[in-house]
Amino acid sequence: MKAHQTRREFMKSAALAGVGITILPSGLLAKDKDQKVRLGIIGTGFRGQSHLELALKRSDVEVIALCDVQQRMMNMALDMVSKAGKPKPAVILDGPYGYKKLLENKDIDAVIIATPWEWHTAMCLDAMNAKKYVGCEVITGTTLDECWELVHTSERTGMPLMMMENVCYRRDVMAVMNMVRQGLFGELIHLQGGYQHDLREVKFNDGTDQTGPDAEFGEKAFSEAQWRTWHSVNRNGDLYPTHGIGPVAMMTNINRGNRFTQLVSYATKARGLHEYVVKTGGEAHPNAKVNFKLGDVVTTMIRTANDETILLQHDTNLPRPYSLGFRVQGTKGIWMDVNKSIYLEGRSKEAHRWDEAKAWLDKYDHPLWAKYGSDASGAGHGGMDWFVLNAFVESVKRKTPTPQDVYDAVTWSAITPLSETSIQLGGESVDFPDFTGGKWMYRKNDFALGDDY
Repeated sequence: MKAHQTRREFMKSAALAGVGITILPSGLLAKDKDQKVRLGIIGTGFRGQSHLELALKRSDVEVIALCDVQQRMMNMALDMVSKAGKPKPAVILDGPYGYKKLLENKDIDAVIIATPWEWHTAMCLDAMNAKKYVGCEVITGTTLDECWELVHTSERTGMPLMMMENVCYRRDVMAVMNMVRQGLFGELIHLQGGYQHDLREVKFNDGTDQTGPDAEFGEKAFSEAQWRTWHSVNRNGDLYPTHGIGPVAMMTNINRGNRFTQLVSYATKARGLHEYVVKTGGEAHPNAKVNFKLGDVVTTMIRTANDETILLQHDTNLPRPYSLGFRVQGTKGIWMDVNKSIYLEGRSKEAHRWDEAKAWLDKYDHPLWAKYGSDASGAGHGGMDWFVLNAFVESVKRKTPTPQDVYDAVTWSAITPLSETSIQLGGESVDFPDFTGGKWMYRKNDFALGDDY
């Protein structure tokens, strides 16, 4: 196989080899790759609005329909459309199952799902069954059964499912991936990542503003605090692993010559959310009586078939600066994003001393960023959002598999229920399912091989 084979070439060769890669209906393949993508967005909250903003700036995307359950969020989205000077899309405000009406629209090629986690699986399944390309915000499945159902449905319908994991496109992450692929770190040994982000002002607010300091969650709250906090009440595990695992999974060729084999997790005691409720709402606040199940710091170790180890940490309930905690370590060197440093044996300025990472990251800037960095300027999350949406849109236009596929979506999502199980068992190791059904042994990594998308 050619090193820089296109996704279309890859799809065709894989099909001929009987690999079982996603195959699209012939009618879709016949369409002009330069056509406009007719897009529907399910969920017009702040994350959905972020995708909408970028879609409205593209000449190759037509936003056909918007769906939500809240008039306030829909009004904000429609105001964005109006200010962009674009035609008003169809508006669906028909309750929690109104999205099914959007999926019935034959003019829609693809959907982006940006709703609460617990709705993702059902919406993805219905969208694939409706023959739509699916871009879904993280997480795609909250249980192993949901993950398996997503795989089987994508394979049966031939429709791609792309979890919109944007950190795979972070500029420094892609530069390091470029260095990994060029052998600068040697053979990979150990990697780290995580979600280390003080979310207390996301999990609680005053019911009127996203970050209004208060102790409300659920029905009395606003935005994510309406639904996300319930997961911290009822679940104990790594609830949000994808930002950390996505980049290192691509670097270690997971599902493409390598796979996760075992996982073990531990959780600390839960104190942070209770203390925040008392601090902001007082000891008499009703939510001060809530027993939050989520440990303040959850640590997960994963072993791969190629004998790398990967450490993930979920840390969202305590005061701390934001960090994803990346570390890439091989036989020839190491990168750590927390101290923004790189050390390469025999190449760094001094033995046993860190180099500042910037010079190395600039030198090995990924071709995608070198080509499209100016286009991504100003986009959300430091430009990452532009790249993940661009990858999805280009895949739909060309009718090719998405660069992050259904196997990635469920593998990264499955870390959550597996970590919950391991913690419930007192830190026992649990086996990691092979969602590819053995195809990982001969699939090739096709993610960001050049400067296309």
